[in-house]
Amino acid sequence: MSGGAGPGANARTKMTGGRALAEMARLAGCGPIFGMGGFQLLPFYEGCRALGLRHVLINDERCGAFAADAWARITNRPGWCDATLGPGATNLVTGLVESLNAGVPLVAIVGDTHRAHSWKNMTQEARQTEILRPAVKELIRIERVERIPELVRRALAIATSGRPGPVVLDVPEDVAHAEHEFDASDFWVDPATLAVQARRTRPDPTELARAAELLARAERPLLLAGGGIHTSAAHAALAALAEAHTIPVAHTLSGKGAIPCTHPLSAGLFGRYSRFANELIGRADLSIAVGCKLGEIATRRFQLLPEGIPLVQIDICPEEIGRTARVAVGLAADARLALEDLLAAVGPARVDRTAWRAELTERRARWRAEAEPKLRADERPIHMARLVHEIERALPEDGILVADGGFAAHWAGLLFDTRRAGRHFVADRGFASIGYGLPGALGVKLAAPDRAVVGLTGDGGCNMTLGELETARRCGAAFTLVVVNNAASGYVKALQHAMYGAYQSADLVELDYAAVARAMGCRGIRVEDPAGLAPALGEALAERSVPTVLDVVVTRDPARMLPAVDARVLRVTKGDRPV
Repeated sequence: MSGGAGPGANARTKMTGGRALAEMARLAGCGPIFGMGGFQLLPFYEGCRALGLRHVLINDERCGAFAADAWARITNRPGWCDATLGPGATNLVTGLVESLNAGVPLVAIVGDTHRAHSWKNMTQEARQTEILRPAVKELIRIERVERIPELVRRALAIATSGRPGPVVLDVPEDVAHAEHEFDASDFWVDPATLAVQARRTRPDPTELARAAELLARAERPLLLAGGGIHTSAAHAALAALAEAHTIPVAHTLSGKGAIPCTHPLSAGLFGRYSRFANELIGRADLSIAVGCKLGEIATRRFQLLPEGIPLVQIDICPEEIGRTARVAVGLAADARLALEDLLAAVGPARVDRTAWRAELTERRARWRAEAEPKLRADERPIHMARLVHEIERALPEDGILVADGGFAAHWAGLLFDTRRAGRHFVADRGFASIGYGLPGALGVKLAAPDRAVVGLTGDGGCNMTLGELETARRCGAAFTLVVVNNAASGYVKALQHAMYGAYQSADLVELDYAAVARAMGCRGIRVEDPAGLAPALGEALAERSVPTVLDVVVTRDPARMLPAVDARVLRVTKGDRPV
């Protein structure tokens, strides 16, 4: 197996460990490498320069991991980032956990101390391998320079197979700077490990037959699609099963786009926020969860799935099956192969599901009628539903919306409709960290430079990561960043309102983010009137050279900050989340 020859075929070449890392990254077809250098990894940086690899200097290592994560979600190839030892390494933790929890392939190269002087109070020294290890799928420490090609191959295999995830290559200073005479035959990669899903597995035939029989008899089956549909590129297989057997498809935040939201069988978002999918879950006589963790958000703190209704769970990891809900049949397999096999096993439809489809259609129409006034609301400050609706209208079919953590993801997840299957909605739901919107939009734009990209972030999230606007300008990444300006930590303030009617450490200073953007050499447009949204978005999406920031002034009323299109009454129990 080969991904291309290294330096000087049939020859031996002396090079540093850092250059060997760069050679392997080149053979792996790496995209942009997001990082901030330090002495330990200088030979790697020199290797990137000599080989013409694209390296993007970022202003915060967490943002580098976020950008690499977003790039990986769009390409289904491992994202790459790097960091120096100590604070560089520890700054990666939040971004790495996002990729770990979301199942996103990543390779992070991290410098470490010179082994001859470790644990002698070296500058910036920390127990970083112990800190990073639980934040990633695997941490590989490279102790010998000659093993670099082998261990990079190992990192790629781990990152892309099974449930994908991030892998750290911990590289001591003396290994990165050491020279070794490599043979050309040392440099190869396995093409099967350069994208997800690597090493696909099919379901057990016996369990598959049981699942097929349950589906064949069900009168009201429902598919629950998670982010694993995107990882497996199972969109066509999901649509084929749904259409052949008239099965509505509901999705998680990460699973949006499993089928187009405009598809007649789409039931929209389910879980903590739902259009009407939660009601369908309560009515279904069979649920099939595919590529979905069935975690807290998706199950409304593990209370949504009815007891006594059979559940078929399809997951690439056997140990995940039955983790949060009782399962009638578990299929440990790749999502695409499992859906294809299930369609073949169930055969022609035996049950007339006309009434079930009619119920779906009626519920959708009723919800749309209720939501429409908010989607077109002309109130000032601007209603969040109107903002999301205008973004949806402005983006072309192949456009991509990147949503930050908190209520940016909740509002967009509930209201934004994708019109094609695939990842047209990217949200950091693995860790739901605030601050993903700007660096995530950067990563997505570099992955899809010819597509329209809009990032949606709160003012708090923008404050955390504003430095990466300079990075985006430097890269010529002309995405649009919409800042939801409510002068508050909106999600927290809304919860404080619901629980106490009083606020603590929830308000921010009123800032003009459009002016800040202009001061940083980007375009900036402030929008206070909903009538200005469409022209501002049109102007922003037409920009081709620098990022554009739309500073959108939205409601300051904490009673109206959380999505309420589907549930007009917010009920909060102390010590719990909104239900």
